[in-house]
Amino acid sequence: MAEGVEQLKLKFRIFDGTDIGHGSYSPSVTVATLKQRLLSEWPQDKSVVPKSVNDMKVIHGGKVLENDKTLAEASVHTSDLPDGAITMHVVVQPVVKKKTGKNLSRNQIQCSCSCTIL
Repeated sequence: MAEGVEQLKLKFRIFDGTDIGHGSYSPSVTVATLKQRLLSEWPQDKSVVPKSVNDMKVIHGGKVLENDKTLAEASVHTSDLPDGAITMHVVVQPVVKKKTGKNLSRNQIQCSCSCTIL
């Protein structure tokens, strides 16, 4: 660890309010690396458990953080917080392969609907 590099104190809140992944992280850590750690620490007794890092989204400041970005590139910093701790939210959204129209019967295609909330 380099001298003078400020470590970021982070914790991650999952869907039921449980915090995981407490610790200090370097600003040069990528979001994908964070997700890998969260996946390894995920409580297995929960009703929703991600199978891979692609099933998780990390949210900070209203933005979904991209896997290939570092914390510094994602503008994560603690200068505005009195105790220097940041809570990020983790959403589990499994990647589902969509069926193509070729695999669906005519009835399935005709019965599909979509809704728009205004």
